[in-house]
Amino acid sequence: MTMSQTRTASATYTTTDVENVVRRVKADLTMIADSTGTWTAAEAANYAHDIEVLAKAGYLAWVDLTLLQYGVEKKAVRFNVDTDAGGLTTSRPGGVLWPRLSGATLRIVISYTADYTDEARRATSGKLKIGWTTSYDDTSHSSLSSSGGRNYVSCAYGMQRKDWAA
Repeated sequence: MTMSQTRTASATYTTTDVENVVRRVKADLTMIADSTGTWTAAEAANYAHDIEVLAKAGYLAWVDLTLLQYGVEKKAVRFNVDTDAGGLTTSRPGGVLWPRLSGATLRIVISYTADYTDEARRATSGKLKIGWTTSYDDTSHSSLSSSGGRNYVSCAYGMQRKDWAA
């Protein structure tokens, strides 16, 4: 008779770890907003605020930000939440000085975890600054090419950023 050994591990992180990671995401959002001229710093801060609220509660799966020119994708980033990111090395924010284009807009789409139930929506609605609505936009970025990315990590909490460009 052979004996098998099983091991379980649980990722541990605190709200401070989430804040540290979201601070890096906010820096990226602010750089993108400033370089494209499409959002104010206050708008970028409001999006970062909601990202942090949802992330701290465990409701955030990913954030996708796309630069569109007259509706055509030019650049994009996606921040995928990783709650077991302890093996990743953290990066500094940056590499997102996007072009200032005529007719440009930024689209931000967030995806929730399965834990974001109707009850969770009611509990967080008063804490959010953005009036989020359902999006059916294609965020696959199939018209763009992958162009690298970065990892933002604090203890076991992280967000892996994937970049695309035309």
